[in-house]
Amino acid sequence: MFRSLIPLLASPGATLAGFQPFPPHIFSPASTPAEQIYHLSIMVLIVCAVIFAVVGGLLTYSVIKFRRRSNDDRREPAQVYGSTQIELAWTVIPLLIVVVLFLTTARVIHGIQDAPEPAGAINVTVIGHQYWWEFRYPQYGVVTANELWVPVSDSNQPTPTFMTLLSADVGHSFWVPELAGKTHLIPNQVNHMWIDPQRTGVFLGQCNLYCGVQHAHMLLRVDVATRADFDRWIREQQMPAVEDPAVAAGRQVFETTACVNCHTIRGTIANGRFGPDLTHFMSRETIGAGVLPNTPENLRLWVQDPEAVKPGCLMPSMNMTPQQLTELVSYLESLR
Repeated sequence: MFRSLIPLLASPGATLAGFQPFPPHIFSPASTPAEQIYHLSIMVLIVCAVIFAVVGGLLTYSVIKFRRRSNDDRREPAQVYGSTQIELAWTVIPLLIVVVLFLTTARVIHGIQDAPEPAGAINVTVIGHQYWWEFRYPQYGVVTANELWVPVSDSNQPTPTFMTLLSADVGHSFWVPELAGKTHLIPNQVNHMWIDPQRTGVFLGQCNLYCGVQHAHMLLRVDVATRADFDRWIREQQMPAVEDPAVAAGRQVFETTACVNCHTIRGTIANGRFGPDLTHFMSRETIGAGVLPNTPENLRLWVQDPEAVKPGCLMPSMNMTPQQLTELVSYLESLR
């Protein structure tokens, strides 16, 4: 029943990069942590609905049963100064409800936060920046940005993804509702979370802690692939940037401007850590943490004037000539 309410609960106008629906709901869990949160939420909702129905029913009954009638005696009715049974009921019953909810919530929190890491788990270090996401796979030596790739977890051979959450600047919050509850990324503090997606597909999320003017455009995209596709993606990401002589002029533009101070492209002199790793930039679906689809036209617009696309972003305009801009965009398009 509750799953059928998803279209009503999800905002129909919200989009990721203008081309994908963005339904930020918890009512279609695809991972064990999200499943546990979903069931806890439904239980709390049912308990609250029962309380509402009981209290509302008693109020309605009292209003109708004891309403003033035209032939009523106008004198003040007999006063009742307490009832031990009623006072015990409205004290003990709410206390029991609170205890049950507390214990159930504590069990769910313990089950999620203290879950053991099995052999074969994927480890990812998530670093929140203003206003983009950095993903590092220490097991594979892979660094990417904004789009997290993980393998689907088979129930017969679980392969969960355990994430270490860090912040490079201010507070952020990692939240993909269909995969897990939100967890904060706090400066100088290490937090952890895990997911075990049980179906393939793209799952969308959002930074859920206000982190600055472009907080709303710090979007998340989790690509859950089959193990074979994930291994293929890892192999491709481990490769250095392809050297294409046709875009050598663009590489020179990249290496002789301030781009190299912020970005890394493996196989070149660029080793900046302030901005996203661009080694396989065109393998990503979006630009600017989900602001635009990654197309040549949007890429040119983004490089030419990032502030016009994402006001308040920390990437400056390089004030290039039209020829330099064309050459640089051609070079970036070759990074697949």
